Amino acid sequence: QVQLVESGGGLVQAGGSLRLSCAVSGRTFSMRAMGWFRQAPGKEREFVAAIGYNGISTLYAESVKGRFTISRDNAKNTVYLQMNSLKPEDTALYYCAADRTFVRGRLSPSPDDYDYWGQGTQVTVSS
Repeated sequence: QVQLVESGGGLVQAGGSLRLSCAVSGRTFSMRAMGWFRQAPGKEREFVAAIGYNGISTLYAESVKGRFTISRDNAKNTVYLQMNSLKPEDTALYYCAADRTFVRGRLSPSPDDYDYWGQGTQVTVSS
């Protein structure tokens, strides 16, 4: 069983930074790609970033490219999302998710390819 717990959300002014963490239980973490998604009120869940099982490949949504950085520490079973230059439109509930496939070759931005989800951590950016 894979369980995910996000932390690090909060309230920050525009231009500020936050670092989200996602602790993952289970023995398959190092074999799964990991993703971050977000959902704002009244909007659909959207892809933010993904990282390959070995940390080499990454994928970002255009809206966050150059501002957000995804990383992982397989020794700690943790994935991170460093968010810089935050904008009010980044306000959302942020979820981490674990890929349903082991050692995926091409990262996926589709929520359908992720089977395990955390409860989310709220990020609010004030203008």
